[in-house]
Amino acid sequence: MSRPIRLGYIDLSFHAASAGVVQAILERDGHAVTLRTAPHEAMFELLGRGEVDLLASAWLPASHARYLAPHEAITQRLGVLYRPYCIWGVPDYVPEDAVRTVSDLLADAVLARMERRIQGINPGAGISRFSAAMVREYGLDRAGYHFETGSEADCFDGYERAVAAGRWVVVPLWHPQYLHHRYRIRALEEPKGLLGGMDDATLIVRRDAMPLIRPDTLAILQALSLGNATVTMLDHRVRKEGLSTLDAAREWLRSARSGEAG
Repeated sequence: MSRPIRLGYIDLSFHAASAGVVQAILERDGHAVTLRTAPHEAMFELLGRGEVDLLASAWLPASHARYLAPHEAITQRLGVLYRPYCIWGVPDYVPEDAVRTVSDLLADAVLARMERRIQGINPGAGISRFSAAMVREYGLDRAGYHFETGSEADCFDGYERAVAAGRWVVVPLWHPQYLHHRYRIRALEEPKGLLGGMDDATLIVRRDAMPLIRPDTLAILQALSLGNATVTMLDHRVRKEGLSTLDAAREWLRSARSGEAG
């Protein structure tokens, strides 16, 4: 009997949500699956050392290419699960005529109301690298803005608390992510192009693990396309509605087969 497929994902909830669909497909087709999760750089190191067989997923080319580069020769890119992109966003109650672009954060009227702390997630995330550079390149640091890394709870729960209180706040975020399912978050225009553009969230497999996966299952994974809206919905179902990632994935797969998935 073939050993279990070792499926890895970066330890953020939307990565878990999309990995849940990959796990559900593998298990539906008779494969045993074990899961590994780790921060960004560490997950790619696990892939390189052969401690995971599949990675769901690498954001290419902007966010994770530097992490995948040492392992390109031993890996194969499968399908694109969704197309993520990073934003700096503000709640929709912040008037657009006051804050439309990143540079507008320096206007006197905005400085009078906007929180100066821009709370992010872990330092290995692309959005964290991009955000730290933006604070410098737009001169926001000279006005007292500062980017801070932290946990998902620091970033996401902090944003929800700010919205509940009606505070003006900038959130460094991305699509797909569960907050977009609940809130209207307006992306700021960012003309310097420091947020990396749109990536392909690519399913990566080690070449030496490909024979462990049934050819028909491998073909399904190569063709798997979730889209940003589906990953946002799955992330919300897990984070806010209490489903397990696997239950949410199986439910979506059932609805997809019946033509009801969006």
